[in-house]
Amino acid sequence: MTKPMRSENFSPLFHDFCNEVVIQKVFEDEVISTYDYIIKEEKVSFLLNNEKFLSVMSIAKNQDAHIVGFLLSEAVIQSVDDISAIEISADGLEVNVSAKISQEGYANLFKEKTLTSGCCIGVTGNAKVCYEYSFIKTPYRVKAKEILQHIKVFNKPSDLFDATGCVHRAELILEDGTIYESEDIGRHNAIDKVIGQSALAKRDIRKSILYTSGRLSMEMVVKCVMHRIPIVVSKSAVTFQGIEAAKEHGITLVGFARNHKLNVYTYAGRIE
Repeated sequence: MTKPMRSENFSPLFHDFCNEVVIQKVFEDEVISTYDYIIKEEKVSFLLNNEKFLSVMSIAKNQDAHIVGFLLSEAVIQSVDDISAIEISADGLEVNVSAKISQEGYANLFKEKTLTSGCCIGVTGNAKVCYEYSFIKTPYRVKAKEILQHIKVFNKPSDLFDATGCVHRAELILEDGTIYESEDIGRHNAIDKVIGQSALAKRDIRKSILYTSGRLSMEMVVKCVMHRIPIVVSKSAVTFQGIEAAKEHGITLVGFARNHKLNVYTYAGRIE
């Protein structure tokens, strides 16, 4: 084998999240040995009050925001104020939250589970909890032009995606322009992380837009309902159950936001 060539995407910035491997690039008339980056998913253990309750395949980054966003989304904690401490192990693969919890929400984590329609199989235990929430009513409006301008930037591949082709992205943009962003191998993980970041910063996200690279299935909409996020935008498709959940709970659902167009499936009145 000839000496491998360096990948064009070689960068020491990715070493924490990728493994560098030698591959054979096969063309019609030649084969080239080269280095390539492969995303490194890790099994991150979630602990609550020193008791392990879940392992998540994820990128070991923003682990504190990830577990906080997950616990809020699953109604195990009601607020970030319920948390007294968060500890991340030295290797980054274990996160322990000390908190006052909802016993009902915690018990629901171990009842019937729903395999989510996601990349990197996800599990949700409390999806039905959202149906106890009232209809989302808000005067919050955004201009279609602003969404289209931002989606052009959002849809550009990140450095990590360019290097691996294997991450989803999420951004939560508040009314004042504050942006929380994250990337992960799972679209659910990426969303939990931006929700967790905003929660740790104690920001009100009831007037915000969630941008995601993943398709908008029901469980994605459920996360927005749980956190009262009124508008969710994706460059990808929506599912029928996603539309039905958005209709029932007052979420403005936008899909196929690309280039100069977007599709609004529910509550188009929020898009000026």
